[in-house]
Amino acid sequence: MNTGITGFDHVLIGVADLEQARDVWARLGFTVTPRGSHIGWGTANYCIMFPHDYIELLGIVDPSQFTNNLDRFLAQRGQGLLAVAFASADADETHAALRPRGLSVVASELVRRLELPEGSQLPRFRLVHFASGATPALNAFICQHLTPELMQRREWLRHDNCAIALEGVTISADRPEEMADAYRRLFGPEAVTVGSGRLDVSVGPHVIRFLSPGRLHRRYTGIALTHETPVAMVLTVKVADLLATRRYLSETGIPLVPIGGLRLVVPPDQATGVIVEFVVH
Repeated sequence: MNTGITGFDHVLIGVADLEQARDVWARLGFTVTPRGSHIGWGTANYCIMFPHDYIELLGIVDPSQFTNNLDRFLAQRGQGLLAVAFASADADETHAALRPRGLSVVASELVRRLELPEGSQLPRFRLVHFASGATPALNAFICQHLTPELMQRREWLRHDNCAIALEGVTISADRPEEMADAYRRLFGPEAVTVGSGRLDVSVGPHVIRFLSPGRLHRRYTGIALTHETPVAMVLTVKVADLLATRRYLSETGIPLVPIGGLRLVVPPDQATGVIVEFVVH
């Protein structure tokens, strides 16, 4: 089932205060790019780049302009996972492959102004938006970089916490088993694994894990997950050296949740509403 989707392009984290969020993620040991702003919109971002994927911190800088519902998201859910952008080398071909299945509705272009010391650059993207219900429990779209060279600088790829790539996301969902057919239609039956209270979806080298609230609480015991945070989200990041990551976080004073195993877990109050999980590559 070839749709041209090759994995995650990036994950979007909706934040209430963009400048504060930049400082929070920098304290976690991530190198943060210069600020970008979406032309014609009231939103801006900072990005955390890896060689093949990245994290986007997205905030509102002018609420009088179009925010693409970020204001509603923050009011209803608070800070956290806003969306996953899947990668495609040719968004139009992916759009054509998905349309006969009723999975995509429209393609569009997005231009961002990247505020560099030597002057602004204009990265451009081709997007494909999914039809309603195509990705249950997940806000998602498809992204093609039209100017990838503007988003890849060597100095942006080195992180003090040894991070090198995204591994996946984990999302709380009621009865995740019931969403399996939707993700089989999108990614094929071989990409979907179903268990009791669990649904795993492989997307290239990345994975989306949907866990029932009970399973998520058991996996992340020690983290206060309450009804005030209706959508719990875990961002799992690969690192080159887990011991070096632990040392950096400890020296910086970042509290770690004592979960055990070959993973380090940072609670959501230290990462703009997101549980950040570091695992060895």
